[in-house]
Amino acid sequence: MELSGSQMVIEALRKENVSVVFGYPGGAIMNVYDEVYKQNHFKHILTRHEQAAIHAADGYARATGEVGVAFVTSGPGFTNAVTGLATAYMDSIPLVVISGQVPISMIGTDAFQEIDAVGISRPCVKHNYLVKDAKDLSRILKEAFYIARSGRPGPVHVDIPKDVTAQIAHFSYPSEIKMQTYKPTYKGNPRQIKKAIEAIAAAKRPVLYIGGGAINSNAAEEVREFAKICGIPAVETLMARGVMGDANPLLLGMLGMHGCYCANMAMSEADLMIAFGPRFDDRVTGKLSEFAKHAKIIHVDIDPSSIGKIVPIDYPIVGDLKNVVEAMIPLAKEQIQADKYKPWRELLKRYNEIHPLRYEDSNDVIKPQWAIERVGELLGDKAVICTDVGQHQMWAAQFYPFSYPRQWLSSGGLGTMGYGLPAAMGAKVALPNKTVINFTGDGSILMNIQELMTAVENKIAVINIILNNQFLGMVRQWQTFFYNKRYSSTDLSVQPDFVKLVESFGGRGFRVKTKAEFDQALNDAMQSGCVCMIDVQVDRFENVLPMVPAGGTLYNMMLEYKE
Repeated sequence: MELSGSQMVIEALRKENVSVVFGYPGGAIMNVYDEVYKQNHFKHILTRHEQAAIHAADGYARATGEVGVAFVTSGPGFTNAVTGLATAYMDSIPLVVISGQVPISMIGTDAFQEIDAVGISRPCVKHNYLVKDAKDLSRILKEAFYIARSGRPGPVHVDIPKDVTAQIAHFSYPSEIKMQTYKPTYKGNPRQIKKAIEAIAAAKRPVLYIGGGAINSNAAEEVREFAKICGIPAVETLMARGVMGDANPLLLGMLGMHGCYCANMAMSEADLMIAFGPRFDDRVTGKLSEFAKHAKIIHVDIDPSSIGKIVPIDYPIVGDLKNVVEAMIPLAKEQIQADKYKPWRELLKRYNEIHPLRYEDSNDVIKPQWAIERVGELLGDKAVICTDVGQHQMWAAQFYPFSYPRQWLSSGGLGTMGYGLPAAMGAKVALPNKTVINFTGDGSILMNIQELMTAVENKIAVINIILNNQFLGMVRQWQTFFYNKRYSSTDLSVQPDFVKLVESFGGRGFRVKTKAEFDQALNDAMQSGCVCMIDVQVDRFENVLPMVPAGGTLYNMMLEYKE
């Protein structure tokens, strides 16, 4: 077919079975948007900010495992999108982001709305392209989708000058892609797998350390089976919540800076760590010289550059986690007796009894942990949970009963305030029959508040629960612990009326000060069929505990705060 560059973009998305695109038009991408107007292959959702378009595509991708797609224009349109790209890159989320660019002849002239988009995006995408000829566009778009979803997933950026979108060229979309310089390894080395199983059989205190790679490889079922066969206790990172399921007796909980006591102690006292798809983030490891210092380490990851990057690895296995664990299971059945680790499990159970996750409930003021627990009691696995970033994010990770992968969507690596609302919109578009809850703070929600308009226009019924403590809560907590209560620029007591605010957009708002009001507001929000905000007035000075101070050791947690 002879098509224009902009027609090629639409046709490529059709061939990739893309059902929704999030975006914001502008001059440099106007030719593409003219074709969007003419097509009926996918739904285009106009966000009110480019950052939100990327976060919405990100939420869609996390909720489904499919590639999320977004369009933005050049210059400030693209620079607004960079935070979304960096968020997806840090958490290995598959996106294809297509940006408009000034015509080729004007690149480098400081033209109106020109920016070096490829140069800017290079550090925060898996790969990027500047398309210089329409004849290359079909191949580039096929490569972009292939790179985004294969191997370790990630965002791919395609920058298309306006004159290229108008060029006519032959369109032949490849059925498959073979790239000489990019060949992910999917099958683990059998000898390394055998050595790993032998190490597990010889261990006395093994721990399964589950990272976000278990989500990305859709390996939750295999990981659960492996843990059950071996009888090995498991810990999850922030990005892996839901892999084991909170009802699983082998799950110790989340580990790391705000992990639970028994999970952190398990990592500190283990003699063998079986790392399934984590990246050894600093919020997990704490002080590196003390991290799991008694343990040999097995690390399974599809990205060879991640293995040994942070900590030395004794048994490296490069491959897709799902495939590797499938290969490990029959060997584990032959060589490992689940009862062998019973004394180890009993010790960890005792640790959990001594220091469980807890908080002091109150009838006078709503505790934020209670609100999260209550949603879990009422909705459980019927809800998909999104968060912004801050105290509410950590409380949600600690106290919501996650039961399956992709039930939890949160910005882990970059820690992006303003992520929650647009990501929740993307998840709701992907999963219209699920209740989608966005736990947010009175600071975070204002960072992309304009997306209430997108939700109203497109009838995206997301429920935003604001745990309103009138502070930048996590920063205030650090100022309390480490800065002698010098609350510099963290007091948010001057704030809008969130009920009137959401209603001005066309949604529904609820103000909650008691537990009975909370239950009623949640029920009314679920029945409303529109975007809602539940403004929950919570204890202003509640802290997230346990806490490992920055650079501290996992075995030396702050379990309480004393004046």
